[in-house]
Amino acid sequence: MPGHANRQELIELASKHLWHNFGVAADPSKAPKLLVRGEGVYVYDDEGKRYLDSFAGLLTTICGYHRPEVHKAVQEQMAKLEFFPLGYDCVLEPIVRLAKKLADVTPGDLSVAFFVNDGSEACETAIKMARNYFFVKGERSRNKIIFRRGSYHGATGLALSATGLSGNREPYEPLAPGFTHVMHAQCYRCELKLNPASCQLACLQNLEQTILWERPESVAAVIMDPIPGSNTGFPVPPDGYLQGVRRLCDKHGILLIFDEVQVGFGRTGKWFACENWGVTPDFLCVAKGFSGGFLPIGACVTTEKIAETFRTKGGFRHVHTFAGHPVTCASALACIEIIEREGLVQKAAEMGKYLSEKLWALHRKHPIIGDVRGMGTLWAVEMVANRETREYLNPRGQMGKRVNDYCRANGMILRNNSDILVLAPALSITHAEADEMVGIMDQAVAAATAS
Repeated sequence: MPGHANRQELIELASKHLWHNFGVAADPSKAPKLLVRGEGVYVYDDEGKRYLDSFAGLLTTICGYHRPEVHKAVQEQMAKLEFFPLGYDCVLEPIVRLAKKLADVTPGDLSVAFFVNDGSEACETAIKMARNYFFVKGERSRNKIIFRRGSYHGATGLALSATGLSGNREPYEPLAPGFTHVMHAQCYRCELKLNPASCQLACLQNLEQTILWERPESVAAVIMDPIPGSNTGFPVPPDGYLQGVRRLCDKHGILLIFDEVQVGFGRTGKWFACENWGVTPDFLCVAKGFSGGFLPIGACVTTEKIAETFRTKGGFRHVHTFAGHPVTCASALACIEIIEREGLVQKAAEMGKYLSEKLWALHRKHPIIGDVRGMGTLWAVEMVANRETREYLNPRGQMGKRVNDYCRANGMILRNNSDILVLAPALSITHAEADEMVGIMDQAVAAATAS
């Protein structure tokens, strides 16, 4: 086949010289694929095999692959001015227009954007900004950050310190001081095994008691993902929880950071997940789908009140050389224009209803499926040993790997986190493509169960 020799050479070079995400250990049973192009919700390898990408390039390609509109915007900006660093004494048009567009689409009074390069940097920025805000106001005892177990906020120092996944934290401990963790809000996997109908939002009570224990006057911010990400399978919070978090923060003068890196930009059927509960944070962290996966960019969006405090009382000493890169800003603007023009936020809401019906039908068909959860184009199917007790499969992760391998062999890229199967296709996915995606998953679960 054409390209075969080139593929082998590249794979060998990668094994020697390339440090992959998630480590360097290769799975000897799974030869790497050389992906060469994409179109819509599909990617293709050098042998011409097509794969439905049910995880949208790690939650990035929300408008689908190969969008000429984005290519054109990037090329036009490259032809004008490839790069000049953003500073107080100069601005570039795409950066300003993107900041204004973010102010238009983000909820509430969020209106001022600090641009970075990815989601980790966005969360890192929000944490530093929250601490620095109280520093310049003279409230220097307010420096603690409260985060949730089960959360993921990034790989950089402070973002990792606010991450509630032990496997991510342990290799790098001790982490930064001043971080305190509280219960997650995952009803299916409640830490206390409580019934959501009668628990009286114990997770919210736990947050309140932790704030009181730490002393409210020492807490700068609470950081959370309104809907936690793929690591825990997008558990939707119980009604009243996010509203209660907002009230607690307001009561005690604490800033609220929402990490919407995975779940923003239409994923949930609203522009941002927090809008489903009518809650607006003080800082909104975005990345991934922000530019449709075409170029790396992230942002921390905050309020005019917070920005004005820094303008009048002292600057925010936090710089990234390539933050607000004009070419990446052009790509993000083009992506947002596609979302608006094609009505992809509303399409995601409609697709959520369609996928819910299809996935709950799998639940009825396969006893191994214990839970289906999600909204919009964010869904997770959790496989268990026993539906009634929610007992984990033993050994954990083996069935998830079998499903993943079956999908890969049959033309679909699937993300599994242990035995949680995660779906997050592009917002542009059609009903026919959704049927194909769920159909392959159906076959994969059946094959894995039979084996």
